[in-house]
Amino acid sequence: MEGIGVYTQEVSKRLAHMYPEHEWIFFFDRAFDASFITSSNISPVVVNPPSRHPFLWYWWFEKSLPKAFLKYKTDLFFSTDSYLSLSAKIPQLLTVHDLAFEYYPKGIPWLVNQYYRHYTPLYCKRADHIIAISDQTKKDIIAHYNINDEKISTIPNGVSDDFRVLTEAEIISTRKQFSRQLPYFLYVGAVHPRKNVISVLKSFEQFKIQYPDLPHLLLIVGRNAWDNSELLEYYNSMQYRNNVVWLENITREDLTAITGSATAMLYLSLYEGFGLPVLESMSSGVTVITSQNSPMEEIVQDTGLIVAPLEIQEIVSAMYKIASDDGCRNKLQQKTVLRSKSYHWDLTAQKTGALITSMLYGKR
Repeated sequence: MEGIGVYTQEVSKRLAHMYPEHEWIFFFDRAFDASFITSSNISPVVVNPPSRHPFLWYWWFEKSLPKAFLKYKTDLFFSTDSYLSLSAKIPQLLTVHDLAFEYYPKGIPWLVNQYYRHYTPLYCKRADHIIAISDQTKKDIIAHYNINDEKISTIPNGVSDDFRVLTEAEIISTRKQFSRQLPYFLYVGAVHPRKNVISVLKSFEQFKIQYPDLPHLLLIVGRNAWDNSELLEYYNSMQYRNNVVWLENITREDLTAITGSATAMLYLSLYEGFGLPVLESMSSGVTVITSQNSPMEEIVQDTGLIVAPLEIQEIVSAMYKIASDDGCRNKLQQKTVLRSKSYHWDLTAQKTGALITSMLYGKR
């Protein structure tokens, strides 16, 4: 799963465990994975139609879901993914992850963008309360949709205990399986223009040209999402293409091992609401090279290297510093693990649960 899927699973299962006196109804639009049902007070319900198209999104949230709310006597709807129901009469808590479509409209399909641009302002106005996953997202919501500051709570994402500092034996085993026993730089996330993976590729290519004696590979973990013609053209023309390993659809267990075995995480996105792989890398003791003036910089602070995401030579210099200076890397490792402890899914769920309780009982 990518960021929103991880958020949904991590927060929802904790809410059900934290509030065993409540019945939690998990609405799905198709057959669901059993891993979402973690306690006896969760009732999974499939609501038709399966919705993976803007027309079906509208039908699901405005027609199907309100009927389901009535049928199951739902008291409050918590939406984890920026949608809600304009026609439902119950209180609604909305999580907004980012407003990327406002800044990079060409980065998503046209009809999807039109849906977001029309309905997201309406959703934010209709919501009884909004959770923003970073201060940047909160500022964006206020600036774009003129929403009252008091209606929005910043509750950051968290990191699970699965992401930890690995032993040397675990790192050797992981590199043997995924990187030909060689050290590597890592990118994790969907691959599309806003994520700026092309700068990751260009920086790695220049790194190998300038420092051919360093054995590092580049691992990309994520799906080939959309509008990647420029990236794929560059990727196919790379001199060091054979040193790039692109993985899709890996298991959670493999992701934690790959993250914890990297030399550094390269996360050079042009716009993010949060940047969950950054936090997961930090918790694994892996130095992060990330974009300045972003929520990632807000998370990393002085525990990683902050760069201009389009300045290739600046990125290459940061890569070389981490790859060649063991003292620097070890020092940052200690700081980055300590910093990551400020974030945990337990804290995210606790703050979210407090909001839900206050909305149900009128104490906010």
